[in-house]
This record gives sequence, structure tokens and C-alpha cells, in this order.
Amino acid sequence: MQIKIQRWLFSLLIIGALFVGGCGSSPAADSTNSSPTPNPASGESISLSGSPSGAVQTASSQFSNLPRLEGKATVIMTVKGSPITIELDGTNAPITAGNFVDLVQKGVYDGLVFHRVVREPQPFVVQGGDPQGKDPKFPVARLGTGGFIDPKTSRERYIPLEIKVKDAKTPTYSATLEQAGIPGKPVLQHSRGAVAMARSNNPDSASSQFYFTLTDVPFLDGSYAVFGYVKQGMDAIDKIEAGDRIEKATVTEGLENFKPVS
Repeated sequence: MQIKIQRWLFSLLIIGALFVGGCGSSPAADSTNSSPTPNPASGESISLSGSPSGAVQTASSQFSNLPRLEGKATVIMTVKGSPITIELDGTNAPITAGNFVDLVQKGVYDGLVFHRVVREPQPFVVQGGDPQGKDPKFPVARLGTGGFIDPKTSRERYIPLEIKVKDAKTPTYSATLEQAGIPGKPVLQHSRGAVAMARSNNPDSASSQFYFTLTDVPFLDGSYAVFGYVKQGMDAIDKIEAGDRIEKATVTEGLENFKPVS
């Protein structure tokens, strides 16, 4: 019984490490914010329950203003001189993967900081992607509340939670699988080396912050959007510390599958 309780408490702690905290109803997160990005040591409150921001959506014109990836693409991200090869899956996560490719193409990730690294009491995630980290004077401890500001709208761009279940024709949008009442496992699961989007308790609150999983984390399946996997370079990810920067991120293959917003 004691072991089961310890595992349950640990699960709650590390889920808190995946949230992004922000202002208002939209997210992005730091340890000073009550709603969002992950820091298990902060003791911040989290919630995966509640009503999604909108009804469960299918791919439609509602998301036509967002870039897409229709197929696979490869991104090489360099950290401390070491290349990390990421294969993006736009077949099963077209909007989430498309958003990532778009931000890579815009150079958004170049120079950004990994602000949250959780290895204790067990390996969990390495998280980065807060654009505020571009400023070398911005304290790493305060990162986790920022997202991509679209220059076209001067507003933060958010993407819907996007999870495709095995054998489904299209992904489920704007709700966790539990909220949507959909049984089954996602096609893209949180195995070691998964790349997924951090978000707040609002399902449609992911922007630019992402995380690498350091081990299999199956209890996140169906609640967070995985959009690719590390194919080479996990040894480099295992060495990342909070404060390390992304030197460069480049799309090396599959750009022909990318559909930007005109």
C-alpha cells in the first residue's frame, strides 16, 4: 500500500512539471504561477480535469489559420555542440508538428533555454521553448510563462490539443481523451525520446514550449500531444542541464510536406 501511495504522489508531482503557466485564461508556466508549466519542487497546483475550452473538434476550417505538416519531417537541434535528430510525425499530429516546423523555420528556437530539467526523484522530462529566454538577462528561474508571439497578429499563437487514437481516421481536438470519453491508446505515446507540447490546464494552450521525455511516461498518454521522437542524440539530451541553450534548430528533410499559412 505504501508503495502504491508513493507512486501516486510521484505521478502528481511530475505531471505538474509539464504545465506552462501564463496570464489570463491562456497558458505557459513557471514556478511562481498557480496554473501551469512544470516544476515539481515548486508545489504548484495542477489539474487535468474540468471542461475543455470548447467542444471536441475535428479537423476543420477552424484551424485553417495554423500551419500543418502533412507527412514526416526531420529537425536537427544542436545543444552544446551535439546534434539531436528529431523525426516529426505530421501524419498523426499535423497541426502540432506543423507548428513546430513553422517555429523552427522562423528561427524561434535558436538561442532558447531549457528552463526545466526533471531527473529526480526519477527521470521525467527536459523542457524548453520559452521565447523570453532569447534575452540573456532574463532569469532562467522565471522562464516558463512565454509563448510565440505571431508578428502578423501581435498576439500569442496557441494550437489545439491534438491526439489521434489508434485506428481513428482523424485526431481528437481540444480535449484529453478522458475528457472526450474516447477509449484506446494514442498512436503517438510517451515513450523515452518522445517530443511533446507543454501546456496549461486549458487543452488549447500549447504555443512554443515543448519537452523531451527521459523515460517512458505512459500516464501522460491521452493528455498531452506527442508529435515526434528523437531518432539520434538521446545521449545529448541526457546531459542537458537547466540553463543550456539550443544553439540551432534546422529542418533537414520533409520541408515539402510543410504547409505554411499564407
